Amino acid sequence: MIAILDYGAGNLRSVENTLAEVGAEYSLARDAAALRAASKIILPGVGHFGQMMRALDQMEVRAALIERIRAGVPFLGICLGLQALFESSEEAPEARGLAFYEGIVHRFPPAVRVPHMGWNQIYPRAASRLLAGISPGAFVYFAHSFYAPETAATAATCTYALPYTAALERDNTFGVQFHPEKSGPLGLRIMRNFCVMS
Repeated sequence: MIAILDYGAGNLRSVENTLAEVGAEYSLARDAAALRAASKIILPGVGHFGQMMRALDQMEVRAALIERIRAGVPFLGICLGLQALFESSEEAPEARGLAFYEGIVHRFPPAVRVPHMGWNQIYPRAASRLLAGISPGAFVYFAHSFYAPETAATAATCTYALPYTAALERDNTFGVQFHPEKSGPLGLRIMRNFCVMS
């Protein structure tokens, strides 16, 4: 059973609808026990980095989430959920991320309009289970003001003022800065790829 971690994110319903459309069984997880029972975990994210990390701590699920990811449970972070995998963010320097990846999430430079909102192209950088069947230059939907740096685990990049991580993939840990639940048939393909992987 796929667990969607429900900490109050605004895109929860659209993620549920997407999973239903690809025929995946899912439940909402609101405590550590639900995360420990899950076969896969999705962390959706819309909003503020600090608020999200505080919510995870108030729910007392941070330790269970880290434990399950380290145990090899497939994890997908969407938008802010991807950013949570890093050590911290300029949006809330005092808030600790999950620290699965080194580095800090940065705000886009003042020369460009933020948020970066709308359709933009992604370019896979390496073979990817999550992005299987996705062609270079495919358009997906973004809505964010902060971006994750490129790392050795970057599976795809996007450029908005500068290149940044559009998708992450390492072992069982996956993340997308864009919103697959708002990216049409291509987004459905990505979600289906995650749901069927073992």
